[in-house]
Amino acid sequence: MGDRAFLVEDVGVDPAAWSLGVRALRHPGVVEVVPAASTVLVACVDADAAAAVQRRLDRVVPIAPEQAGAPVEVAVRYDGVDLDDVGRATGLTTDEVIAAHHGATYEVAFCGFAPGFAYLRGLDLRLHLPRRATPRTSVPAGAVAIAAEYSAVYPRSSPGGWHLLGTTDATLFDPERTPPALLAPGARVRFVAA
Repeated sequence: MGDRAFLVEDVGVDPAAWSLGVRALRHPGVVEVVPAASTVLVACVDADAAAAVQRRLDRVVPIAPEQAGAPVEVAVRYDGVDLDDVGRATGLTTDEVIAAHHGATYEVAFCGFAPGFAYLRGLDLRLHLPRRATPRTSVPAGAVAIAAEYSAVYPRSSPGGWHLLGTTDATLFDPERTPPALLAPGARVRFVAA
């Protein structure tokens, strides 16, 4: 990834937990640590810092999400347009879909797609559904959705192919806030029925 960054492809554990471990090293040359589904990108200020960090990778101790702090609670109105369809597809009642969705504690596996869009791991196995066959051209900001093994909240209006279960008023991304994203990799999340 150039001379100032490297991509770690086999961390041997959850990439979000491993990335928290890299941050815990507090190496002054690290500018950014970006976990993905199965990799971690480590960006540094210069080539010397990147080389020094690479020499310390054997000291990385993954930090489990439960050690990263209390869960962020996101209030949800379960009023999504796909709620009944998800019930039919899974064989669950609407109430069972809602209970299964907000009954889990999620972990932010990685962020992407749009600023503030967090892929939340921990979705009840009964709710694992493929993306919609036909994506929507516009999903409203605050839509709470599921697809495959993830749940997420759309931080802004955008196209999307996930199943919409509800809505939230939570602001997922605000460039004026520090940090701008409400949910960061490694954080835990709980959905609370509003």
